[in-house]
Amino acid sequence: MKNLSRLLFAMLLVLGFSNVNAQDENNPWQITIGVNAVDAYPNGDGGLFSETIFDEYFNAEDHWNILPSLSTITVSRYLGDGFSLGVTGSLNKIDKWGDSSKGPDVTNTVDDLSYYGLDGTVKYSFRDILNTKTLDPYLGAGGGYTWIDEIGAGTLNGTLGLNVWFNDNIALTLQTGYKHAFEDYLDSHFQHSAGISIKFGGKDTDGDGIYDKDDECPDVPGLAEFNGCPDTDGDGIPDHLDDCPDVAGLAEFNGCPDTDGDGIPDHLDECPTVFGLKALNGCPDADGDGVPDHLDKCPNEAGPAANNGCPWPDRDGDGVPDKDDNCPDVKGTVANNGCPEVSEAVQKTLNEYAKTILFDTGKSSIKAESAQVLNDITAILKEYTNAKFTVEGHTDSTGSAKLNQTLSEARALSVKEYLVNNGIDEFRLSALGYGKDRPIDTNKTRKGRANNRRVEINLVK
Repeated sequence: MKNLSRLLFAMLLVLGFSNVNAQDENNPWQITIGVNAVDAYPNGDGGLFSETIFDEYFNAEDHWNILPSLSTITVSRYLGDGFSLGVTGSLNKIDKWGDSSKGPDVTNTVDDLSYYGLDGTVKYSFRDILNTKTLDPYLGAGGGYTWIDEIGAGTLNGTLGLNVWFNDNIALTLQTGYKHAFEDYLDSHFQHSAGISIKFGGKDTDGDGIYDKDDECPDVPGLAEFNGCPDTDGDGIPDHLDDCPDVAGLAEFNGCPDTDGDGIPDHLDECPTVFGLKALNGCPDADGDGVPDHLDKCPNEAGPAANNGCPWPDRDGDGVPDKDDNCPDVKGTVANNGCPEVSEAVQKTLNEYAKTILFDTGKSSIKAESAQVLNDITAILKEYTNAKFTVEGHTDSTGSAKLNQTLSEARALSVKEYLVNNGIDEFRLSALGYGKDRPIDTNKTRKGRANNRRVEINLVK
């Protein structure tokens, strides 16, 4: 065939056009390779859409010129909103032209003429309107230049076509086009084509098969079900939404595990392998004292946090811990800070003993026979180690008031010194003399005066 270089030139232009613009949408490019048929019957008078234009439109045997090889290539780019722009290069061999033997060079010979076409077309697809993934009808309009042997002329083109998509990238394309020539020496004619179309050119930076336009994680290989994002731990939560992307977990904890099932995810759980309490950051508290077991030195016995979860020691078992017990070795009462309380009975006993203390007449010296009673008083006072007492001296009305006052003070002090010398803390005792001012009986009788001469030991409250 003549002038094959023209088709090669046309294809170079097409391939060059395919690399003009950046590929920034999913599969923006489409290439179609197939065969074409040229039909110039009836050519009428060359006018646009003449009355007889569709006569014998499907009479391929008598009127279609078909080259039995790949004879057309189209490259197009999607522009948006259903529109695309394409360039087509085609070649054919002409041995049928219209209903006579008159050829396009206005001779009477039609024999093995070369046909070349280079056309540009803007197409509009109805695929989105029809909401279908398979059938893709379209209309197109454009122009180009057609040569038959050495004769060439510009044309105005209209096309109608259909893509039948087998998947997202491959389709069967059927198209018919009408070319209206602007020059009298080239008749207007139809050009039909059938071929295979392939869409390509989508950018997939991470190579995961999901184009960047639809990939929420375009720089990291991921899964289609997560729009291109990875799920490293396979827990069904993509890494960018997973607080623990390397360990399989639960959706309720944003992808983090809860090994012990206590409702606290492991990364926030101080005891992740043992069922625990939220208040203690996931750790258990067996004795319920508020101190988690791993910090509790007595995990099975309730105790304060200040003592590491152990109860405070209470040596005397009186319910007052030693740290607060003023008498840690003697059982007492809470009200008396752990020390025993001096009852009325004890107070009465002390004074009964004290009344029996005997002194030398007119003196403050204690008679020897009072040693036993003083020892009994000492033993009682030692039971109440935090109690304070006053040793009070009293006299009868015999003698002057001054003498009685001095004598009562001296006798009280004498008893105090005895008690101190026998182990009673002197700071727990005070000595007071009241002279004859506080009688408990009449001073008119001998017995009454004897009762008034006495020592009392009273609790300081």
